[in-house]
Amino acid sequence: MQLRIGNGYDIHRLVPGRPLILGGVRLEHPLGLDGHSDADVLVHALIDALLGALSLGDIGGHFPPEDPRWKDADSLELLAQVIALVRERGWEVVNVDAVVVAERPRLKPRIEAMRASIAARLGVEPDQVGVKATTNEGLGPTGREEGIACHAVALLQKP
Repeated sequence: MQLRIGNGYDIHRLVPGRPLILGGVRLEHPLGLDGHSDADVLVHALIDALLGALSLGDIGGHFPPEDPRWKDADSLELLAQVIALVRERGWEVVNVDAVVVAERPRLKPRIEAMRASIAARLGVEPDQVGVKATTNEGLGPTGREEGIACHAVALLQKP
């Protein structure tokens, strides 16, 4: 059996007039994440981790922000395209894990919904998807509530 690991990171600015979507789940919050697509930092970080595990570049190389096809795109749809690339190359997901860094809103009540949403798109069981939330204790852009960031890792195997 062969194994590959990849990591990903994303951060987006919080702005008025946009929905806040994390892990494919819409959250009630007065601000949303700014970006060309739906700006789902959790899914974007996972996409980069999956692509990185197979040395396939990053999300911007596959879904460039200057391409109008990806304007307001559902990041779960982008994730589905990436997992198709993973499978085409003979790999499967062992597990993924992510840490979302946000002062607000409180994410704990929606974590299970995020895990289920991501697992469904990856075609894995929810217990293969880890999602955690933390704050930055008031430090940096996430601590000042200017944005939300996410760190992710993906482990792949080729049976």
